[in-house]
Amino acid sequence: MSIPIAVTIAGSDSGGGAGIQADLKTFAAFGVYGASVVTAVTAQNTQSITAIHEVPANVVAAQMDAVFSDFDVAAVKIGMLGSAAAIAAVAEGLARHKARNVVLDPVMAATSGEKLLGDDAREGLHKLMGQARLVTPNIPEAAALLDVLPARDENDMRVQAQALLAFGVGAVVIKGGHAGGSESVDLLVEAATCTRFAAPRIGTENTHGTGCTFASAIAAGLARKLLLADAVSDAKAYIGRAIAAADRLKVGAGRGPLHHFSQWW
Repeated sequence: MSIPIAVTIAGSDSGGGAGIQADLKTFAAFGVYGASVVTAVTAQNTQSITAIHEVPANVVAAQMDAVFSDFDVAAVKIGMLGSAAAIAAVAEGLARHKARNVVLDPVMAATSGEKLLGDDAREGLHKLMGQARLVTPNIPEAAALLDVLPARDENDMRVQAQALLAFGVGAVVIKGGHAGGSESVDLLVEAATCTRFAAPRIGTENTHGTGCTFASAIAAGLARKLLLADAVSDAKAYIGRAIAAADRLKVGAGRGPLHHFSQWW
């Protein structure tokens, strides 16, 4: 049996709620085989990050070469990169291996507030966007990428997503989880279209790893050859179920993880 393969290029979360660990759980939930390229090792739990060790750029490149030379990678999810050197290594690796269906989640800070991307790395992130089929910033990340104030409403979100298209990315999903209101609204903005995805806002503090999981779910859909809008729709539904079931896990004393396998246990 042939199984679709996706690779996550991201940091390791020792608490298991975000990063590489969340990505691999998500791939598995969608019936996709997951490989990984570790860009950083973090010491973290549901309350804080206490240490970060960046993996040297040459080791990041070697991991990419090992995976892409042996596996038929159908999609790539990129999360925490940490440094300009890591961004450059990933960009070169994507070009070297002609990577398909690249989903870039521009991780700049953790849910708990710790900074995860150096100030010198934004320009490299702009260039990396040109290699992506999709970029998935939340409202603060979109503002940081554009060096503007955060979006205040859906019109601002759409305008900022359109501005991000200018960096060469194929499409943008700007996530409205940080906005107020009874609904959580995400906008998929492409060159000529804007598609709205809305779901009721769920009252829980256990949302650690939401951004990682959402981007991974989209990548899994693309690996399974779904159309982009269908992959986003499926990812939105999956996130809703995982957040709704998160309180059942009771993991940690802080912001807990999503329930990635709520459909099964």
